[in-house]
Amino acid sequence: MAKIISLNIGLPRQVIFNGQIVTTGIFKEPTERHVMLRQLNLDGDRQADLTVHGGVDKAVYAYAMEHYDYWKEELPAINLPWGMFGENFTTEGLLEDDIKIARKLRISYRCM
Repeated sequence: MAKIISLNIGLPRQVIFNGQIVTTGIFKEPTERHVMLRQLNLDGDRQADLTVHGGVDKAVYAYAMEHYDYWKEELPAINLPWGMFGENFTTEGLLEDDIKIARKLRISYRCM
């Protein structure tokens, strides 16, 4: 059974990348509060570039916790908290091969 193990939100920030100031919404942090999923995004979460992120067809981003083990081996010196890859939902048991385009999922998350 698939489940959400972490609910992550964040607001866009300006950072320096390749000597340029850019705005990014990748920085997400776990939250334990109740968060409403709306048509365009989660309450308390925003995307920086709405041409490629967010909106009706991309309101949330899910990433499987099973992939974190790979990244821990690739990046051993970096702390990898849930939400590190910009995901809103860190999932367990829900891999890309399990999902089909336009499939609807009912999501339930219990705040700890």
